[in-house]
Amino acid sequence: MDDLLYKLALHSVEGVGSVTARQLLQIFGAPRSIFEARPKELEQEAGLPKKLIQQISGGEALLKAEEEIRWLERYDIQIFFIQDDNYPERLRHMPKPPTLLFYKGQASLNSLRTVGIIGTRKPSKAGLWQVEKLMEELHAYQPLIISGLAYGIDIAAHQAALQMGLPTVGVLGHGLKHLYPARHQRTAQEMIENGGLLTEYSFHTEPDPRHFPMRNRIVAALSDALVVVETAQKGGSIITANYANNYNRDVFAVPGRPGDPTAEGCNWLIKSHRAALLESANDLAYMMHWEQTGKNTQEQLKLFEELKPEEKIVVNLLRTQETIHIDRLSLESELPHGLLVTVLLEMECKGLLRTLPGKRYVLKR
Repeated sequence: MDDLLYKLALHSVEGVGSVTARQLLQIFGAPRSIFEARPKELEQEAGLPKKLIQQISGGEALLKAEEEIRWLERYDIQIFFIQDDNYPERLRHMPKPPTLLFYKGQASLNSLRTVGIIGTRKPSKAGLWQVEKLMEELHAYQPLIISGLAYGIDIAAHQAALQMGLPTVGVLGHGLKHLYPARHQRTAQEMIENGGLLTEYSFHTEPDPRHFPMRNRIVAALSDALVVVETAQKGGSIITANYANNYNRDVFAVPGRPGDPTAEGCNWLIKSHRAALLESANDLAYMMHWEQTGKNTQEQLKLFEELKPEEKIVVNLLRTQETIHIDRLSLESELPHGLLVTVLLEMECKGLLRTLPGKRYVLKR
């Protein structure tokens, strides 16, 4: 409980974002040590301004954390802290990962396969049909479906996933006390039972327009493949696609008729080589080297859940490209070289990856 208190307290300090939080954790080692440090240490060793030092040393953050714990316990909400083993591996290695996440649901965020589905808030009938068709085709590959629970394509993706029995997670731009839009409450409740709701915002945080672009970066980072169904050339879907490109995720777009406002963004993503053209889930599966579910894939799903934390790091890095050199693996995984070599050898013995000439590695799918 004490550890949880200090994690939540660090998260509640206004002005301590992910960069400052990671800096403090590198210096002091653990959240509790940050709050037990003397003001002079916070100033000299971490270079914090007086305003932040007062918030950390004054005790207000700890009081906020105590209240937050009561709400988490009451509503059965999990937290994922950046230093913990249960933190989603796909997010751990993104630039400026959230220090702490709140989650209510059943689905594993470390699912073997994840697909983000995004698009316009005002889809056409053809766009909605594309979402339903895509979900039917994706059923054979059993991915976790990620979206933002917004109007239009987002909610259509969540609902279609539920109908097909696929787990689906909504990333929110507010705390778990609220739900925006409110009319999606019924779907959200179904998602908690077969998927989940995820946010980086504390329980009472209300919806705010500034939060939703930040939410989009989590959607992008959680998705092995991000699919844009319909969108204009400007807006949240394009922002999310740009995040995904920056995170080395595979981006796909469903093409539309030239001149159609709902197709402008998708066609532009394809023309500018920011997305691959997608006509069916088979296109996605081919590009991602996925095989349909069967005994082998189910065994892979079970095996992935049983992986050690450092093995999960390697798996998620190998997902981003067909092959990767050991030097790059060492750099991006931040694992000591000796440990990485041991991990790679063990993973090859388990049948998770193959060694290629030139000290390159590829994930078996």
